[in-house]
Amino acid sequence: MTIRAVVDGVGHYLPERVVPNSHFETFLDTSDEWIRSRSGIERRHFVAEDQTTSDLGTRAALAAMANAGVGPDDIDGILVATSTPDLTFPSVATMIQNQLGMTRGFGFDVQAVCAGFIYALANANALIVSGQAKRLLVIGAETFSRIMDWTDRSTCVLFGDGAGAVVLSASEADGSSQDRGILSTDLNSDGRYLDMLYVDGGVSSTGTSGKLKMQGNLLFRQAVEKLTTTAEAALEKAALSDDDVDWIVPHQANIRIIQGTAKKLGISMDRVVVTVQDHGNTSAASIPLALSVGVAEGKIKRGDVIVSEAIGGGLAWGAVVLRW
Repeated sequence: MTIRAVVDGVGHYLPERVVPNSHFETFLDTSDEWIRSRSGIERRHFVAEDQTTSDLGTRAALAAMANAGVGPDDIDGILVATSTPDLTFPSVATMIQNQLGMTRGFGFDVQAVCAGFIYALANANALIVSGQAKRLLVIGAETFSRIMDWTDRSTCVLFGDGAGAVVLSASEADGSSQDRGILSTDLNSDGRYLDMLYVDGGVSSTGTSGKLKMQGNLLFRQAVEKLTTTAEAALEKAALSDDDVDWIVPHQANIRIIQGTAKKLGISMDRVVVTVQDHGNTSAASIPLALSVGVAEGKIKRGDVIVSEAIGGGLAWGAVVLRW
């Protein structure tokens, strides 16, 4: 007998404010056509002044629990992937735990920027497989609008706010690639690439939150190669091939990265869930958001093999293979 971490529920939340590309034309030398052609993004959501990352994460968690048919008392722990916490500490996870009315279990945050949800899934999978938890909430939540440099047209037009969540539950399985649940994970990082994507502030360096800085052209070349390699590694670990994949649900950073990775994997764009046009890059929230949308649209169905991959600052990157 093998224990697998199975997705029992999924949900997401987006702030009410929708920001079209035309918004940036009012204060930057840019255009809707320029943004679309370079990123595929048409609009994104920004939080209201009184909204925080924990607020978004709580709403997504409630949606995922409703979808799974469980309540706070059924959850053993909460893992939150975020780079934009409400406070330096405590963790967003414990804030969400409180907002959900949970008085048991545990909560902690995972920080791997845009790869954060992949890292959180890998950690949650390990906790469940090792018997330390039976049911976990895994959340990606971001308020990247709070760390944008609004004078930098190459970056501020790319990011948005939002949250997505999944409920992972322990389930007995055969231990084969036909099992439901997480079948493999592949995690990587290389700190030599720090300058490609970072925030220029922090508690121990500047005492400020800082603003996002990115070398987009250099990051693009790294992204396609590393995302392809990690997806292939995860599939090999799961004893599956590209032909077994029903859906790629990638980090929604840029349509050209998504297309380039799918092409190198030999997978048609018809088998890729794409939401970047509506949400922009929501960092650690983008994969659970896309999963939730894919389910809501009737694309992702029980038994489908899904590959999710992401790359973010660090650089940190990785992939997860799961059967829905």
